[in-house]
Amino acid sequence: MKRTILGLVLLGMMGSATMFAQNGYWAQRNNDSRWRDYRNDRRDIRRDYVDRRNDWRDIHRDNRNIAYDRWEMRRDLRNGNYAAARQERTELRNEYRDLNRDRRDVRHDTGDVWHDRRDLRRDRRDWR
Repeated sequence: MKRTILGLVLLGMMGSATMFAQNGYWAQRNNDSRWRDYRNDRRDIRRDYVDRRNDWRDIHRDNRNIAYDRWEMRRDLRNGNYAAARQERTELRNEYRDLNRDRRDVRHDTGDVWHDRRDLRRDRRDWR
């Protein structure tokens, strides 16, 4: 009889240990009674970093294109080919517009990373 009771107590203790172990990544407190996955939050932050890195790569590519278009425009003006210079000026305007969009996207991604990291820290603090 003692062995049976002791076995049930040990089984209950082992079962409760697995319940507490699952709470390491999930929390419900201060989140409007919704479950929160911290791994998903970290994955979102990593994706924002990748997106920001790709935007910086695009900015560098746009700067190279702008430098080349400016060189072509100066060459066309020097040679007297004003129609080609006008076309280069239009291309430059589009390149500058694209560059400004990319810079705005980098600022947005940086703010998103900052908010996501702050939110993750807040959730982890309230989780304990």
